[in-house]
Amino acid sequence: MPHRYTNNGKDLDKYKDATALEKSVWVELNGSWHELKYHHLYKGGVDWVFIEHMAYQREGTPYGNAAGPFQDNLFRFALLCLGALEAPLNLPIKRDSSGQVTDQVYGQNIMFVASDWHAALLPTLLAARFRPYGVYEHARCCLAIHNLAHQGSYEAHKFHDVGLPGEWYGTLEWQIPGDAHRRKTINVLKSGIVTSDLLITVSQGYAAEITGKPQDARVDRLLAQRAPKLRGIVNGIDVVDWDPASDKHLAARYSADDLSGKAVCKRALQREMLLPIEPDIPLIGFIGRLDYQKGPDLVLDGLPVLGNLDCQIVILGAGAADYEAGVRAATHEYGWFCRGHVGFSVPLSHKIIAGCDMLLMPSRFEPCGLNQMYAMRYGTVPIAHATGGLIDTIQDYNPFSKGEGEGTGWTFAPAEVEPMVAAVSSAVQTYSLHNGA
Repeated sequence: MPHRYTNNGKDLDKYKDATALEKSVWVELNGSWHELKYHHLYKGGVDWVFIEHMAYQREGTPYGNAAGPFQDNLFRFALLCLGALEAPLNLPIKRDSSGQVTDQVYGQNIMFVASDWHAALLPTLLAARFRPYGVYEHARCCLAIHNLAHQGSYEAHKFHDVGLPGEWYGTLEWQIPGDAHRRKTINVLKSGIVTSDLLITVSQGYAAEITGKPQDARVDRLLAQRAPKLRGIVNGIDVVDWDPASDKHLAARYSADDLSGKAVCKRALQREMLLPIEPDIPLIGFIGRLDYQKGPDLVLDGLPVLGNLDCQIVILGAGAADYEAGVRAATHEYGWFCRGHVGFSVPLSHKIIAGCDMLLMPSRFEPCGLNQMYAMRYGTVPIAHATGGLIDTIQDYNPFSKGEGEGTGWTFAPAEVEPMVAAVSSAVQTYSLHNGA
């Protein structure tokens, strides 16, 4: 059965072939009626459905702009959830087994997958505003949790923005355990956790962490109660966009059968980053947001020692101003072996993944992580903090296994400079021992 993806109209410029549907829907939210218009694109066997409303037509991202998150986000995402719930009941886009449109709606017997707090009101709205009237009695909802750092927490008086009857307040109410001030808030993600039929997250390692270790707002205690309904499934990657045999951003293409192009990519990256062309010195990359989670401070603080390991380092990222300043300062102070690019560049990220021998991921927490999987697909060895999905996807190198060694990378713990440097040192020594093989 085809899946349906619902997002706000801001994304329509990425799907230029999407067409406006004649059918629109009126929904009531916070005492006012709102017309929701829909756009539709059938692509790759999937019905892509987009919602148009004036609340989404503004500059910035779907979540905010340079000034911060949009102040009406709670309303905007409640409206998105209502639009998603109305779509299967009203849009005549269902197809038969041959892929032809039947002018029928998908109907009520479906599975919703709500992603993160932005869609976490969907199962609650379904239970409060549809099921009491015999609608969606057999529908089910799965809540996908990508990162518990974002929960949709608001002051309690904002409850009026979510479109729920007053008796449902307790579903959102959240008082952080141990808070001496006993402040009451509403937590949108919490509502999805308690009303969804199934919970999934992006790795088994992260599923274990969010039920067994303290998390933001101590929502781990709630998740521990729902642990029997929680599953961890590692994210996949786009193997078409990330394919060294056809990657348009690379100086040369290569594959597992012929790695000669990787050496060309390394030389090209060294040249672009103004590093000495040293084919026998391991080149180590860091790609990520420059924020506390991703651990760029560990890399920067480790540079005085890493400079003695006979390696080169390239850094790509943007984020907090102090980290950005740190990358620029490192390029100036340690430019003979470390170069940074502040900002984000898709072509450069591909070049780093392909041209580096190793990829450093010192994330303090990482629900899944994609860069380590891109790296392994490109023959680049990950060195990562042992957390979340990084544990699930990286097998530590064992030099004694099967006589010649076995593994896909190195992990370290805790997330501190000394163990990180030790892991990098082991990787560099192994590289030198095998002469880059």
